Amino acid sequence: MTHATPETVFTYGSPQLKFGTGASAEIGYDLAGLGARRALVVTDPGISATGLPQRVAEQMRTYDVAAVVFDGAHVEPTDESMRAAVEFARENGPFDAVVAVGGGSSIDTAKAVNLLTTNDGDLMDYLNAPVGRGLAPANPLLPLVAVPTTTGTGAESTTVCVLDVLSLKVKTGISHARLRPTLAVVDPDLMMTQPAGVTAASGMDILCHALESYTARPYTSYDRKQPAQRVPYCGANPISDMWSEKALSLLAGSFRQAVAHGDDTLARGDVAFAATFAGLGFGNAGVHIPHACAYPIAGRVRDFHPVDYPGEEALVPHGMAVSLTAPEAFRYTFDAAPERHLHAARLLAPGVEETGAERDLLPRVLAELMRDIGIPAGLGEVGYTSADIPDLVDGALKQQRLLATAPKEPSAEDLTGIFERSITLW
Repeated sequence: MTHATPETVFTYGSPQLKFGTGASAEIGYDLAGLGARRALVVTDPGISATGLPQRVAEQMRTYDVAAVVFDGAHVEPTDESMRAAVEFARENGPFDAVVAVGGGSSIDTAKAVNLLTTNDGDLMDYLNAPVGRGLAPANPLLPLVAVPTTTGTGAESTTVCVLDVLSLKVKTGISHARLRPTLAVVDPDLMMTQPAGVTAASGMDILCHALESYTARPYTSYDRKQPAQRVPYCGANPISDMWSEKALSLLAGSFRQAVAHGDDTLARGDVAFAATFAGLGFGNAGVHIPHACAYPIAGRVRDFHPVDYPGEEALVPHGMAVSLTAPEAFRYTFDAAPERHLHAARLLAPGVEETGAERDLLPRVLAELMRDIGIPAGLGEVGYTSADIPDLVDGALKQQRLLATAPKEPSAEDLTGIFERSITLW
């Protein structure tokens, strides 16, 4: 596609980053340096039960930063659970900083709390259109320190907050540069007890972040924007490419090992690096079809519950939901950038035997990896049938912010084909 005035500018943003074993012991010092005196710690019940958020709160007090802990973040947040967190913050505030301790669910809940305690309105005002009104925050947000305890979402690096809208049975999000954490504190020690099932599902989120941002529309394929029109997802660019390629290389050597041998500190560290690097990539380039398809897969689940996840409620974890259509999505997008798809497959599986059609290489590499780490063999294994596909397509089409980043613009018919071929992957 050619444009009369093609884009010549890309943007890049990232949080400050503190990475390494023991980094989480310095959060109090970091908050004091940001001028914080009273911070809200946002976490979920499972992480709270480990005592970690309480230890973080205690060491904050060493630096004269008072702490209040909210441990009600919901795994796979909903509009209802986020409103409850916002209400808690309003009742117990004011605060001058927010600290998120947990997986992407806790970090995203903290982003919503930060937004709605500094700006007027309700969640629906800020949710991406067409689900919500897509408003931009009028006021600056508080400093947010994100401390991930899972290796996957990259939420510590990104401008995105994702949630289920219960009444619509759809997953969507809020995206704005002001949501990006001020500081990401990545301590591999905090991820050593992550069970295999969680490592596998969240690791597939890392992988798809890297693949989708690497194969996203290049920033030069858009019409020239005015300064006020620039958004965090600006398309594939040289800086996001670098992060995505490095994330794929790290996963190639360590992902299977981290799932099979969770006590391998080197593998855990590499996957933690990959999660952060992929977040630094997709948080600027964007993601596309697998993520757009994942939102209705997660939002319309009926009775599936994954291994190693707490509770008993029906749940398709985000990373698992993203992975289930990824092989077929990349088979579909191959024509838009063959060399990128092939290079990604070679990074992920060095020395892979390149037999058969070129467009099948990346889907084959993905399917083999998914099978090795215990990901379900398709949508059928998480409870969906062909009869559900029209509903899933409708949900994916609501994710226009994501689909706009795809290297090929998928029609309803294209998405139907992707879902149909994803019922059984192997």
